[in-house]
Amino acid sequence: MNSLETLTAFLGWCTAINIGLLTVAAIALGFMRVPISQIHAKMSGLAEADLSRAYFQYLAQYKIAMIVLNLVPYIALKIMA
Repeated sequence: MNSLETLTAFLGWCTAINIGLLTVAAIALGFMRVPISQIHAKMSGLAEADLSRAYFQYLAQYKIAMIVLNLVPYIALKIMA
């Protein structure tokens, strides 16, 4: 990373990609919750009711990590430039 512009562009693309992945995951869980829950229940041994909570926590933690690690530094660099 040679400059702040390069780092800003990198974090911007990271944020865009992470927002896309979060959107795809949320849509997939919204439309295919039953088949996904059945597969994960068999793989993990958890009850399907517990998996709903796990899915929500996964999406929430992913969103928080994306905001803290990508979006906030991107915005700070944009303000600095």
